[in-house]
Amino acid sequence: MSHDHPPGLDLERLRAHLDRERPGLVGGPLGAELIEGGRSNLTYAVTDGTSRWVVRRPPLGHVLATAHDMHREHRVISALHPTTVPVPEPLLLCEDETVIGSPFYVMEFVEGTPYRTVAQLAPLGPERTRGVVLGLADTLVELHSVDPAAAGLADFGRPEGFLERQLRRWGKQLDASRNRDLPGIDELHAGLGKDLPRSPAPAVVHGDYRLDNVLVGADDRITAILDWEMSTLGDPLTDLGLLAMYSSLDLPGSPVSTTGGAPGHPEAAELIERYAAASGRDVSAISWYTAFAWFKLAVILEGIHYRFTLGRTVGADFDRIGPLVPVFIENGLTTLQEG
Repeated sequence: MSHDHPPGLDLERLRAHLDRERPGLVGGPLGAELIEGGRSNLTYAVTDGTSRWVVRRPPLGHVLATAHDMHREHRVISALHPTTVPVPEPLLLCEDETVIGSPFYVMEFVEGTPYRTVAQLAPLGPERTRGVVLGLADTLVELHSVDPAAAGLADFGRPEGFLERQLRRWGKQLDASRNRDLPGIDELHAGLGKDLPRSPAPAVVHGDYRLDNVLVGADDRITAILDWEMSTLGDPLTDLGLLAMYSSLDLPGSPVSTTGGAPGHPEAAELIERYAAASGRDVSAISWYTAFAWFKLAVILEGIHYRFTLGRTVGADFDRIGPLVPVFIENGLTTLQEG
């Protein structure tokens, strides 16, 4: 931990704000470090030497409309924390941009490991790796079983027409970051729009559900689901399609989280079947949802590449994101065509 200000976080201003809003929470000078791994909102581990917290704020520079909403993230984890869904306890939301230069929120620091690569999973061995990933599917079922109205999230999204709006939204996000030719991406977008599946009953949707976005404890159980910036109320199978996509993704050495090639990692088909059995949902249209996941990630990665070209990213390996976008487009087209 450093007592110097990490990019995007003024520790003196943060300390003053916490002393005003949560007197007694902080017991000494603050130190902080940027937690690597995130490609969008910035996440910091903060400590006063005794206690630890996590601070989340939007990225520096180019921000796409509707993205990086601190109030939204804070609201959903506040609603889910009393349930059995594992999320950190939210402690404070600040929407005053004069404090650190942007809205932010503070939550508890949860112990656990984010497994991002095959190499990180290797020490677990095949049997434990399999158990961890199956637990990821089980936790998704648990999230989707939450009654949105009972959790105070009945107005958290607009489920009617959800898939149509998602396609429009990600098309607009693509246009907002479009500064080079991407063969096939418009074909993929149009193909997805030709035959939309009928959505099941709405649920709280994470929007970026993958092994990289959960913490796994020493007992191999999931201790927290993180990164709720894309969460909403909508079609739960979009989360399952994303999980299936990541489970079939194997790009060794890639800056994108890939664990599908780890020994013991369940195949996407097994995760889909496990989810279907536990949730009771019809997953016959999962190929569409998986193809949509490939498209969505292509757009997200292109947005990150765009910010990199403007010099507005923080962290390593951003120069390697751009060449990956065509890989996601190709896989999306193949998945959609094969059905």
